[in-house]
Amino acid sequence: MTGNAVSTSPPAAPWLTIVGIGEDGRAGLSPAAAAALDGARLVYGGRRHLALAAPLAAETRIWPSPMADAYPGLFARRGTPTCILATGDPFHYGIGAEIARLVPAAEMRVFSQPSAFSLACARLGWPLAETGCLTLHGRALPRLIPHLQPGARLLVLTWDETTPAAVAALLAERGLGASRLTVLEAMGGPRERRRSATAAGFDLVGIDPLNTLGIEVVGAAAAQVVTVSPGLDDAWFEHDGQLTKADIRAVTLAALRPRAGQTLWDIGAGAGSISIEWMLRHPSLRAIAVEGNPARATRIARNAARLGVPDLRVVEGPAPAALAGLPAPDTVFIGGGVTAPGVLDAAVAALPPGGRLVANVVTLEGEAVLLAAFAQQGGSLKRLTVAHADPVGHLHGWRGAMPVTQWAWVKA
Repeated sequence: MTGNAVSTSPPAAPWLTIVGIGEDGRAGLSPAAAAALDGARLVYGGRRHLALAAPLAAETRIWPSPMADAYPGLFARRGTPTCILATGDPFHYGIGAEIARLVPAAEMRVFSQPSAFSLACARLGWPLAETGCLTLHGRALPRLIPHLQPGARLLVLTWDETTPAAVAALLAERGLGASRLTVLEAMGGPRERRRSATAAGFDLVGIDPLNTLGIEVVGAAAAQVVTVSPGLDDAWFEHDGQLTKADIRAVTLAALRPRAGQTLWDIGAGAGSISIEWMLRHPSLRAIAVEGNPARATRIARNAARLGVPDLRVVEGPAPAALAGLPAPDTVFIGGGVTAPGVLDAAVAALPPGGRLVANVVTLEGEAVLLAAFAQQGGSLKRLTVAHADPVGHLHGWRGAMPVTQWAWVKA
């Protein structure tokens, strides 16, 4: 069920209450929150939440998996005093945000508790505004990688008791083994415990499934740190030679001009370097890498996971056929296959008004296609050349890479 699932005619009063509950259970609820809970005729929550809130006189429902399966029954009771139990702050990586997309705010009351992030900062003495707050609950571990910057302090909501050891192994593997990890278990309740270890020497056992992980990132000069600027070193990408090199890649990212929330089509993705760096610019950015070579498509997925954007979608197949049915792009990059019949036309047709297209070529045939497009549709055309100093005997001279012709165009 998507969109606004509730009738637009407002009820006489809010019927749905979301109550954040901590490990201290009912004792930690405000009088108003407790009254709302006791006044409900139906209470939804996980097993742990319902146990913390006991005793309950109302009918109780345990969330199914997937949780959305419960929504039709929940909304069928619209107008009936109903309560949803959540952990801590329901709107900080909690169920509140999802429910608010379906139920108008005027029909809800929300009683929040301190989030796990607030509790952890209070325990560690870290300023919340200067601490990275992330979640790995239901998310792939590599999503942590872009945030592993030396000197950073991170708080991570974990999946379960196995997550801290997995994070420690990831840090050690990337040369960040001196980082300090603090596992904060069952905060706010009688089982609360706090333990620390370095990533390289992580040996904590018997971790409570309900835990939050604090990370103080420490890295040597040789640590694998994903830099915050475009143009990652070429050595970071596994490739077979089909790679937009670092200098040209940085210029190309600038030409693509990513904006938060946009989706990129990376056609002829090669090693996936453009779509990977696109996604690294902002967590809201999405990309679809289209690659006709099966080995390269598999390699793109490996590169994406290694560099911290495992959500990159890889579509194996030749363009333009592989473009059919894909989510519409805001921006298109063509790094390979611009000479294939129909590829450029399909990219232009898929873009919305104001959408941006950038194409790079190194061959004369590809350049001819871009020259024709420039003559017909305008835009900007550039010749990009890069030279690096190479040994010439015991001296050095400039060795130029193949020039790249770049066409950038915005759809009117």
